[in-house]
Amino acid sequence: MTIQSVLKRFLIWRYKHISQKNFVFLLSILIGLLAGLVSVTIKNITFGIQWFLEKINVLTQHHLYFILPLIGLWIVYLIIKYIFKKPIEHSLPTILFSLSKKNGILKRSQIYKPLILAPLTVGFGGSVGLLGPAIASASAVSSNIGQLFHLDRKTKSLLIGCAAAGAIASIFKSPIAAIIFAIEVFSLDLTFASLLPLLLASVSSVLTSYFFVGDELLFNFEITDKFTINNTLFFIVLGIGTGIASIYFSKIYFSIYEFFNRVKSKKKKLIIGGLAIGMMLYFIPPLYGEGFGFINNLLDGNHLAALGQTPFDEHLENIWIVIALLVGITIFKAIAMTTTLAAGGVGGIIIPTMVMGSALGNVVAKVINNLGLNFQVSEANFTLVGMAGLIAGVLHAPLTAIFLIAEITGGYELFVPLMITVSMSFIITKNAIEHTIYNKELAEKGNLLTHNKDQSVLTLMTIDSVVEKDFIKLNPDMTLGEMLHKGVAKSSRNLFPVIDDDERLVGIILLDNIREVMFDQSLYNSTMVQTFMFSPPAHIIYEKDSMQVVMRKFQDSSAWNLPVIKNGFYYGFISKSKLLTVYRRELINFTS
Repeated sequence: MTIQSVLKRFLIWRYKHISQKNFVFLLSILIGLLAGLVSVTIKNITFGIQWFLEKINVLTQHHLYFILPLIGLWIVYLIIKYIFKKPIEHSLPTILFSLSKKNGILKRSQIYKPLILAPLTVGFGGSVGLLGPAIASASAVSSNIGQLFHLDRKTKSLLIGCAAAGAIASIFKSPIAAIIFAIEVFSLDLTFASLLPLLLASVSSVLTSYFFVGDELLFNFEITDKFTINNTLFFIVLGIGTGIASIYFSKIYFSIYEFFNRVKSKKKKLIIGGLAIGMMLYFIPPLYGEGFGFINNLLDGNHLAALGQTPFDEHLENIWIVIALLVGITIFKAIAMTTTLAAGGVGGIIIPTMVMGSALGNVVAKVINNLGLNFQVSEANFTLVGMAGLIAGVLHAPLTAIFLIAEITGGYELFVPLMITVSMSFIITKNAIEHTIYNKELAEKGNLLTHNKDQSVLTLMTIDSVVEKDFIKLNPDMTLGEMLHKGVAKSSRNLFPVIDDDERLVGIILLDNIREVMFDQSLYNSTMVQTFMFSPPAHIIYEKDSMQVVMRKFQDSSAWNLPVIKNGFYYGFISKSKLLTVYRRELINFTS
């Protein structure tokens, strides 16, 4: 008995005995379990690499650890070139594009590629995170399960959201923040039909994490300093600072990528990136790897351990030197992260965002405490709230930021300062930068799903779903008689494209344009098609125009039909009636 026959029997049994709703619930639990396993696996592989490098400790003994990122990037490059033989795509943008344009379909290779390449990047000191690759791998698992059971696009999208929530819940042990992340970043509708599967996935993923790693937490911290109203102004200042830092984060990301895109050779990118990261690590060791140890040391109030051994050790008794080094981490974490990715490394941006935010929050607190104005604030609290401010600004996910930090701290004592700082950071960043690092390119191409239902429905539509090709083509050199016998008499349409010998559209003819002369036989041989043709009010460019642009062209031109041009050649027509019919069908599917 083959696997296909077993699967077929199972699907028949499932349709008879398990409702679609209950089947989705069961799958969400399974996906949460698998997402937890993926997160545990990617962490353990990374820890294994780091343990091995510490065990041999030849490099660290000779203070040459800063060349490790170059070695890691080189290994990743060789694996991609000679084993995978295809460049790896960025995790979350790939998922978002899959949700909008590929019916939630992700390749099987996206399951194991992040599990291999991200630990090599981070384990050897690449300044990126593991959360993005964990989400990518878990989402690919979910997508392939959806394909296996022949689920529709909407259900596959929901289960991909479950996978993302599961990965976050497993790593941070924060199920509520995980659910909110899936809703905010993947633009899932917050309904009972979507909320319960997300909840089940998050819970099963957290339980999986507890089973394999126990109750060990990334941040072992309890709040001892309560929020007081006197600190409100300081948290507003922190919100403004994290907002500006978020804008800087996004700007530096695109600037560094633009620089590396000008370097055509992948080997040159690798060498330039590896040497640049090594140089930054030599002066600022906390940039090495993800940076969770750095955050924990700041939360413990041990900034010396957080900074590690630097060329400035003999000056660390001066608090302003410490503050300057923390400012350096705030500035250079974004540079080191982007350089790692642009040079060919594989990783995520969420953890580096938290590292940068923790450094900035700690800087603000230290400055307030050392200005000599008799103010005293909790450095640990500002460290935590700074992380939330950067998450809200960089990811445009304010609710995720608030609940993530609240769950990490095991309580809601910081809820008010979190809301103050996060709201300020989000407002500032959103006004300056409309789209995030994840979705900027997708939004510019009209491929981004949002909570705006009209925009999302148009994003889900494709030109091929609305284009019509059953039009009889005419040649501009045809006579009126030929046009009537070869075109009008054989067509049920009242529109005719006029195409030259190179298959390029030179005009269109409406039946109304020739109605007055079509029965005048004296004109049949003396009048040519080009006499009656005219240019359409607008053209739809197949490769360039999104469905939002198509809809706008219909609105601006008031046309009922518009021609589609593909690679410079005539491709077909889109009619307003077909466009609205498909739009209504997609709207029903999207909101049902």
